Parts: sequence; C-alpha cells; structure tokens
Amino acid sequence: MCVLEEVGANVQVIEYLLHPLTEEEIKSLLKKLDLPAKDLVRKSEPLFKEKYEGKKMSEAQWIKAMAKHPILIERPIVVKGNKAVIARPAEKLKELLK
Repeated sequence: MCVLEEVGANVQVIEYLLHPLTEEEIKSLLKKLDLPAKDLVRKSEPLFKEKYEGKKMSEAQWIKAMAKHPILIERPIVVKGNKAVIARPAEKLKELLK
C-alpha cells in the first residue's frame, strides 16, 4: 500500500481469507470501524449476489455470514489503536494515520 509506505507505517497484514476472523473478532472490528455489520459486507462479491442480496438479516446473521465466508468482508481495512477504516479511498487512511 503506497500510503502506508509514504508515512513509514509499521503494519501487520492479516490475511483473513487464509485465517478467517471469528465472530468476536468481527464484532471488535465493527466497533473500531463504528459501522453496522451490513456496511462491512462487500456487495460486489459474487457470493453476496448469489446468497445474500435482497435478504433482510440481523446484525448477528451478517456477522455469522462474514465469519463463514470471509470473502464477504470489505477490504482493505486498516486498524490503528481503537479505530479502523476501510481504506478506500486513500483519504480515509490518511485521516486515520494523522
């Protein structure tokens, strides 16, 4: 990520497609993002369109879906302390790193 390199950030990459997040980890991430679960779902993902588009789901159901299918989680996500952002566009990341 160019922005992270620009600011000399020391980062840890979590490859959650290889090591899926637990429901508790997703809840913690949502708290840091200050978002409801449905806003963390990657709606352009074919799996979303096939299985979830148009469904009314609770917060817990979205969290379970993301834990079961990590490809549904929007990315990239950058965490700094108790805050996090979905780092698109790059300006969101710059705000977090200030």
